[in-house]
Amino acid sequence: MKLIVAVVQDKDSANLQQALVAAKLHATKLASTGGFLRSGNTTLLIGTEDRRVDELLDLIKQHCHTRNQVISPISSLDANTDGYMMHPVEVEVGGATVFVLDVDQFKHF
Repeated sequence: MKLIVAVVQDKDSANLQQALVAAKLHATKLASTGGFLRSGNTTLLIGTEDRRVDELLDLIKQHCHTRNQVISPISSLDANTDGYMMHPVEVEVGGATVFVLDVDQFKHF
């Protein structure tokens, strides 16, 4: 058995969750926040049999896409702006970060 931890952008989470339900894969949804852009993410905890891991990874890949986003510069409260971005910057966001973990034991009560 495997535990899949998938961190996906909020914009992709609804479509992915619908695909998981259609595939009869159960997930626990956790709200999370990204550290770099401080934007909303969804972390999904998905337990599945070893034989379904590739199918699950394909679903995640199909429903979680990267996109470009312009971020505003970080503002400083004081006059010292050394090291801060002063102009909007385009960055790539989205996609999914996925961890596949071995599960030694699973109990459902």
